[in-house]
Amino acid sequence: MEELKTVQWFPGHMAKTKRKIESQLKLIDAVAVILDARVPYSSCNPDLRSIINNKPRIAVLNKCDMADPRETKKWLNYFRNSNVSAIAVDCKSGKGLNAFIPTVKNVLADKIKIWLSKGMTGRAVKVMVVGIPNVGKSSFINKMSKQNRAKVEDRPGVTRGNQWFTVGKGFELLDTPGVLWPKFDDQSVGEKLAYIGSIKDDITDTETLASRLLLYLRDNCSDSLCSRYKLNQEEIKDFRGYELLEAIGKKRGMLISGGEINTERAAIMVLDEFRSATLGKITLDKVDENTNVGI
Repeated sequence: MEELKTVQWFPGHMAKTKRKIESQLKLIDAVAVILDARVPYSSCNPDLRSIINNKPRIAVLNKCDMADPRETKKWLNYFRNSNVSAIAVDCKSGKGLNAFIPTVKNVLADKIKIWLSKGMTGRAVKVMVVGIPNVGKSSFINKMSKQNRAKVEDRPGVTRGNQWFTVGKGFELLDTPGVLWPKFDDQSVGEKLAYIGSIKDDITDTETLASRLLLYLRDNCSDSLCSRYKLNQEEIKDFRGYELLEAIGKKRGMLISGGEINTERAAIMVLDEFRSATLGKITLDKVDENTNVGI
């Protein structure tokens, strides 16, 4: 079985971002954790629980239109059973976004009641938006803010570069850069993040990555895989990942001089088609009795 090479995924700017997030907590009322609905476990930074401390949080499962809806429903139930409010959204279409503000207000109901009792009727609800790279934080904020995007402001305590956005009346979002964590204890987590593009392709081996993904798809989504690439399920059941990649490249006529298969081109295509859901609505992380997401 192909192995992905070890990569360094915690550059200096991510350590700096973590410190920025910690320094902003006193300014905000709640935290919106943006997750990729295809990998809700793998796309959740395990350091989050300690970073955001006891701030109320909302799990936002983005890209739900690219995930298996049955699995998304299980994830929403998991979070709610864990006393974490959760919604499923698709920031490209806007699906589910109308539930965000009511959900936040429900989470902060007691605090808002105290504000009103003190006559703080103009007090804005302030929510920090966090998440790893490429889960759609910017798309979420842009869709929520519509035409009322706030300019970057030099506010006391706000680190230069962080942006506040006005969302409707009395509601503000604080954007933060995407941040990963220093070490993946489970190698499969790193692989899944690479599959969805949260780890840059230029620090992984694209052909090995695609080969690993193809093994997963063969074992878990063989109908979609074979239908898309005109493969025979019986023939490929014992293929190694790289052999699957070669078979797909050959089917698509990706040949170079001498009749050799251009597996690099095939790998890029496979990853692109998975990330765009051309291969179908696929969820890589499943809920089971051992699931423990650190939000």
